[in-house]
Amino acid sequence: MAARGKFGPLIGAIDEGTSSARFLVFAAETAEVLTYHQVDIAQICPREGWVEQDPMEILAAVNECIEKSIENLKQLDIDPADMVAVGITNQRESTVVWNRKTGEPLHNVIVWLDTRTAETVDDVLADIKNKDQNYLKSLCGLPVSTYFSALKLRWLIDHVPEVKEKIDEKVCLFGTIDTWLIWNLTGGRNGGLHVTDVTNASRTMLMNIKTLQWDKTLCEFFDIPMKVLPEIRSSSEIYGYFVQGPLQGIPISGCLGDQQSALVGQMCFKQGQAKNTYGTGCFLLYNTGTAIVQSSHGLLTTVGYRLGKDAPTIYALEGSVAIAGVAFKWLRDNLGLIKNVKDSESMVKEMTAESDVCFVPAFSGLYAPYWRKDARSVICGLTEETSKGAIVKAAMEAVCFQTRDILEAMNKDCGIPLTRLLVDGGMTSNNYIMQLQADLCGIPVVRPLMMEATALGAAMAAGFAEGINVWDIYNTHEVPSDMFYPSITEDERDIRYHRWKMAIKRSLNWQPEPDKEDVDVHTLILATMPASLFLVATFGILLLAKKLSA
Repeated sequence: MAARGKFGPLIGAIDEGTSSARFLVFAAETAEVLTYHQVDIAQICPREGWVEQDPMEILAAVNECIEKSIENLKQLDIDPADMVAVGITNQRESTVVWNRKTGEPLHNVIVWLDTRTAETVDDVLADIKNKDQNYLKSLCGLPVSTYFSALKLRWLIDHVPEVKEKIDEKVCLFGTIDTWLIWNLTGGRNGGLHVTDVTNASRTMLMNIKTLQWDKTLCEFFDIPMKVLPEIRSSSEIYGYFVQGPLQGIPISGCLGDQQSALVGQMCFKQGQAKNTYGTGCFLLYNTGTAIVQSSHGLLTTVGYRLGKDAPTIYALEGSVAIAGVAFKWLRDNLGLIKNVKDSESMVKEMTAESDVCFVPAFSGLYAPYWRKDARSVICGLTEETSKGAIVKAAMEAVCFQTRDILEAMNKDCGIPLTRLLVDGGMTSNNYIMQLQADLCGIPVVRPLMMEATALGAAMAAGFAEGINVWDIYNTHEVPSDMFYPSITEDERDIRYHRWKMAIKRSLNWQPEPDKEDVDVHTLILATMPASLFLVATFGILLLAKKLSA
């Protein structure tokens, strides 16, 4: 092996998330982040409930991040030639289709939290006895929901004529974001590889959770031709090589969906370990080892990781929360109540009075453990004394209560309550939220001081791959962490959780016709998507709005 610089072999990680793309460079020997670059990705909302992104913008952002990061290495007097491999982690379920001959997308990416497929879900459930959402769970581990890629692909086939046309011409390719990136980075229309990994494939509703292959029964159920689907690989192997740019000739050797990548990055390699990632949404994964645990309490069965072609498949139970960071973006952009999540900490600490306000942020319906697409956002318990801080605190509590919902379900499914919760993601920089999480769940919260767990997992998988072998992931030292311990009584915790459950009930069965619901005058019905605003008409709410603007 050629001599390396002072940091030894380097591993790159493409982290393509819902709101931004990043490229990070890690030192394989120390897991230290040496440099990174980040570019925001715009969201396109052509209608209420629709969330799209431009696939070409995503690709351009990734390439820009790579180029800038390599420039940064040179500025730091680090030789880019020390880069030995790159891993990819990505927003999951987001769906893209393109023409394999031209490389042109046939439609914008339909993002994971998009709800346009609600009618498609209804049509699918209409053909199932008792409209059972869990009808397919024994095959794919997932309920029938707007969340997953199969429904998005079905919608594209039904509503975008060019997609159906290119399928008939046998030139249409489907993929999640990892597939789109790998195909383009390894050659595109000139021999690009059409592949995905088992973690991303497990989120489509088309992969058999046992065989780890596309399932004929599932594909026929959704009437999706298997010829458009990518080849399924493990999460850690050499898939192909960059064909151009500053990384030309470097292998891509790691690929995981973002939440599974965080599971690896948090080193949850033992059965019973779990992590919670706080980003646009909030996702808690619990390692169930090689056992496939089918949840009876609203959780998903998913592939956790498979670190090599011949490695065992590790499964996980997952609780998926659609709205976490999005709620704070809504408070910032639509209501102007905060500048960012970090600023909200000081606002809440300055509150002088207790508040019983409860916020259920169901902008996209409710995910685990409820799976109710009919749910809508509510803020309950408003009075004339309600302050900005009370609403912001309610948003913080909403993230923590949704996590408790998932932990309660996991305890019932697995029978072994968690003794501590590992956390990562952007929102974990807010100490107040982390303390709330410990208080409302009643277990310690462990926050690593290096919070790049998602990108780290992709780098670890890439460096561990056969033929690369520069990262011994099972002997990696745990990163330094800080701890948040519960500071309230069990009675207080349960009273507050009961109030949350009351608010959940008020968010369900929402109908657009006001005469079909007896709406509490202390309940503000919010917009169904962050980008839209509701016209508030009740006298009590007008008084509140006037007070908040004062």
